Amino acid sequence: QVQLVESGGGLVQPGGSLRLSCAASGSIFSIAAMGWYRQAPGKERELVASITSGGSTNYADSVKGRFTISRDNAKNTVYLQLNSLKPEDTAVYYCNLYYIRHGNYWGQGTQVTVSA
Repeated sequence: QVQLVESGGGLVQPGGSLRLSCAASGSIFSIAAMGWYRQAPGKERELVASITSGGSTNYADSVKGRFTISRDNAKNTVYLQLNSLKPEDTAVYYCNLYYIRHGNYWGQGTQVTVSA
């Protein structure tokens, strides 16, 4: 069983930065793919960024050049650095762990609000 706990969300002005963290329990973190998704009110959940167990990354076009995903396998933690934030980045951000033999696990979400 895996539990994911996100932290680091909050209210930030346009152009500001935040760093989200997701700590995972269990023993499969280092061999699992990790991702950050977000869901804005009235919209579907969308993939923001992902990172494989080998460290390869992928980003949504809307965040390329502004967000950076990284992982620390020694700490069982994945991070999402959010820079140059825009009001349209406002959403609940969810951490995801995927491992083929276990399927998907989700965190509870952390709110990011970008507003002046």
